[in-house]
Amino acid sequence: MTGFKALFGLGMVALLLIMSILSPFLAPHAPNTQDLMSAMRPPDWVGPHVLGTDHLGRDILSRIIYGSRVSLLIAVAVAVFASLLGVFLGVVGGYFGGRIDDAVQKVTEIFWSFPPLMLAIAIVAFVGQGLLIVVIALTAQRWIPYCRVTRAETMALRDREFILAARSLGASSWFVILHHILPNVTLSIIVMTSFAMANAIIAEASLSFLGLGVPPHITTWGGMLSDSRAYISSAWWMALFPGLAIFLTVLGLNLLGDALRNQFDPKLKSH
Repeated sequence: MTGFKALFGLGMVALLLIMSILSPFLAPHAPNTQDLMSAMRPPDWVGPHVLGTDHLGRDILSRIIYGSRVSLLIAVAVAVFASLLGVFLGVVGGYFGGRIDDAVQKVTEIFWSFPPLMLAIAIVAFVGQGLLIVVIALTAQRWIPYCRVTRAETMALRDREFILAARSLGASSWFVILHHILPNVTLSIIVMTSFAMANAIIAEASLSFLGLGVPPHITTWGGMLSDSRAYISSAWWMALFPGLAIFLTVLGLNLLGDALRNQFDPKLKSH
């Protein structure tokens, strides 16, 4: 079962990468090209509009392919920024303890008190729309799991024999963190990153669905779902196919993260 999870997850990630990188070559049409004479066309499966068109005559398949670029970019950016911030604060707080750790925990509690989506909505509504703003809004709370996990692991590692030996040989605190602590928490970071990317894709789609994501001229899966709301009963394909794209991508990332966790967690491997 773990093998299937890993294969499916890797397959979905590979497909997302291929669509993102090769979208100008894979998409049969430009994503924003309008053809009102072909509006609301159902899927013809073999014709010029395989998955149909939307209310403005834009090709659904092309928009899904181009939308993968935004989803991948935001997912990777949020995961990178969240991991850098969370791991730094978690390792520093867990290793030094005392007032530094207390300050880190207070900041964590403040951000943890806000619902993630509500905090993102507040940031975007206050600052404005834009790709960078969306990444910042989604990162605002998603660094906390990284911080908590790395802090706990660092606290378990800092009194281990090899850490004490490094200190006794004159190694500085930052040398110990970089060469002994971080390598031992890397596997946990990799596993969390897979889940963080899946959560970021869902959150970005939610913001775009509410009209608070990236600007409207940028094609996103959440924006496609938002456009389909008024036509859900008469043009089912407008909502079905971008919804499937989100579902399969998030499922693949979650299964990949689950497979990695099963592979690297000795407690799970023993069962």
